[in-house]
Amino acid sequence: MRIDKFLWTVRLFKTRSQATDACKTNKVLVNSQVIKPAHDLKVGDIIQIKKNTAQFSYQVLAFTANRVGASLVPNYIKDTTPPSELEKYKTYQLAQREFRDFQTAKPSKSDRQKLRKFLDGSN
Repeated sequence: MRIDKFLWTVRLFKTRSQATDACKTNKVLVNSQVIKPAHDLKVGDIIQIKKNTAQFSYQVLAFTANRVGASLVPNYIKDTTPPSELEKYKTYQLAQREFRDFQTAKPSKSDRQKLRKFLDGSN
């Protein structure tokens, strides 16, 4: 089965074109080798996906012809990502959530409340 189609069927990417683009930009490795979107997978292959600062690893267990529901995904792939990589990704997500460019948009309600508390000197 093609790697781009497999990544889409097991819900690692939202669309097949996103999976194809990730393969083309060397963000997907199979058995530690850069591959093209048409690469054929085999059962037992290790897929590594680079997302932002982390690298996720999955082992292929089986194939499916159609996209599967989220509850059925563990039948087709096994997550072998080390906990340190998961922690890096969570840290990145937290940093992105906290960062907002204050010059491009007006402050949110939460920002206004924090600013009001700060200016009033109350805790």
